[in-house]
Amino acid sequence: MTDTGSSNLFADSTGDRADGTGSPRSTVARPIYAARDLAIDVADVHKTYRGKIKALRGVHLRVPRGEIFGLLGPNGAGKSTLVKVLMTVINADRASGHMLGQPIGDKPTLARVGYLPEHHRFPDYLTAEQVIHFFGTMSGVDRITRRRRVPELIELVGLAGARGKKVRQYSKGMRQRLGLAQALINDPEVLLLDEPTDGVDPEGRRDIRTLLLELRARQKAIVINTHILAELELVCDRAAIIYDGQLHDEGTMAQLTSFDLSYLVEALPPLAAGLSGPAAEVALDALLLPQTVTGGPSEQMGKAIARRADSAASTPGATQVRVSSTAPDDVQPVIDRLRHAGWRITRVHCQRPTLEDAFMRVIDRAKGGEPPMIQQAGGDSGVVSPSVEARAADARLADSAHGGTGTLPTIGGTQ
Repeated sequence: MTDTGSSNLFADSTGDRADGTGSPRSTVARPIYAARDLAIDVADVHKTYRGKIKALRGVHLRVPRGEIFGLLGPNGAGKSTLVKVLMTVINADRASGHMLGQPIGDKPTLARVGYLPEHHRFPDYLTAEQVIHFFGTMSGVDRITRRRRVPELIELVGLAGARGKKVRQYSKGMRQRLGLAQALINDPEVLLLDEPTDGVDPEGRRDIRTLLLELRARQKAIVINTHILAELELVCDRAAIIYDGQLHDEGTMAQLTSFDLSYLVEALPPLAAGLSGPAAEVALDALLLPQTVTGGPSEQMGKAIARRADSAASTPGATQVRVSSTAPDDVQPVIDRLRHAGWRITRVHCQRPTLEDAFMRVIDRAKGGEPPMIQQAGGDSGVVSPSVEARAADARLADSAHGGTGTLPTIGGTQ
């Protein structure tokens, strides 16, 4: 990835970002921020469309400067509606809060916000340069600044080779790149991106993620709407799962996936026994009975922690044992029992659910009529009520912090 000398595109700022690594917690709590640190702070957002379609039902959202926040949800969950309320594209039935220290709906504040709609359409008779100039003018960017920034942004998003083409000749991926460039023309303090990588090839997605990490390091607040779970896992500090107009869960990637944590132990049966396939599984089941393995802390809790896993082992011929615990002391007696019986340990590793697992868990709970896992406690405490399932995630399983890059990258060639 080449350095185009574009690092001066964005005003320098100082300050460390929140690391977003997650920590053990027994309640689902939103972080508490000083008002000056919050780029977005809205509460009790309601929106009902014609036909009594409730798009938003009391949504609360807090995003500090220097954070990438993801809104994850299925189509129709309310993600785009929430962003449109922030941009005053539509009016909420009821809402309170601020963006960049000013009430939601303050027009001068919107000049400090970059916005990429999901279904954007640019005049197809314009070139990329003309489109960015147009949006820069609407955002109040002066002509001298526009003349400097427009070519830099075109280079930055990888459209240099197509700068003279009309938009009508652009592919969907190229239009997304152009949309990102127009969202950055005013050097925004807040960036609202609705499905920013839709239609972009894998290389372009990677470069967009790298760019977003650099913007975060420069203390920009970034909100990403998407239903592509992998995008959120790779770039976001925190995320919220929205369904049917309500936020159902919120936290860092480690916190959102801190349920059903376990160790997986893979083992091959004893050579002398000549066991394989179903016979080995039957022997292992018998070995793990009673399932409360003696010698570990879970014995005193009467907890069944060891069982044969249904998933395929990574070692050919091996069988997996799932230990439903994140305490290393609980794994040792399981390993001891297997080794004593002649089983050969081939692998031991920690396993946590994926973001997809967390997402589907929320959807299944919601469809089953269960309330959101987060409930607003009221006031400005920023703390929500305990989760239905306490989340005592092991600190060793917390996600590592994202790192920024020193210079702004160029998003690779046109698609």
